[in-house]
Amino acid sequence: MFDSWPSSSDPSKLVSDTVRVDPLQGLTALRSRHSLVRRRLSARLKRTFDFTAALFAILMLAPAFLAVAAAVALETRGPIFFRQRRTGLGGRIFVILKFRTMSVVEDGEVIAHASRNDSRITRVGAVLRETSLDELPQLINILRGDMSFVGPRPHALAHDHYYGALIPSYADRFAVRPGLTGLAQSRGLRGEIHQLDCMARRVAADAEYADSWSFRGDFMIMLDTVPQLVRRVNAY
Repeated sequence: MFDSWPSSSDPSKLVSDTVRVDPLQGLTALRSRHSLVRRRLSARLKRTFDFTAALFAILMLAPAFLAVAAAVALETRGPIFFRQRRTGLGGRIFVILKFRTMSVVEDGEVIAHASRNDSRITRVGAVLRETSLDELPQLINILRGDMSFVGPRPHALAHDHYYGALIPSYADRFAVRPGLTGLAQSRGLRGEIHQLDCMARRVAADAEYADSWSFRGDFMIMLDTVPQLVRRVNAY
């Protein structure tokens, strides 16, 4: 029964034939697996919340949807909804929905950011942008699974390509679903992009969120976003 034991009496031979297991290494691996399981479970719960809350919100806000759609249609010719390609989770391309607020519908290789007193913005559009009512159709994007209530705000593909080449951490935003609001917006980082640092600070906040999001954190971000909407800071 002892045939497999080394016959040499040399202690070094005994040591070399013995597998040593570091208990701390095993514990670290176990914690890592548990953390991954918790992360996946949290992602499923978040998706369930997003779907349920978005469906409820659409049903409750149906009259507001109809009123805004009528106002957009009556002021200017053109589609009621603004559609534009954006980058979502894992780099997947989706079409974002908004109420049209401009006299143009842009989705090309070069897209100018909205600015203060932008001549492209209609009168109804200015009100919608100031109150963020133009974002309501994104509840449909949340229902579809393109977006979440909380996550990095998705940018136009042209802006993804441009800023992705200038900001090293830009792609970190795509590790989570884009959101109706996000950590950057709750910190007041919104409005016109007039220099690279404006976008770099938003991307830094997005990367921070993607690395450490939680249900409690999402709830706090939504609460912190409310004062930004009420004060209407940099909303145009």
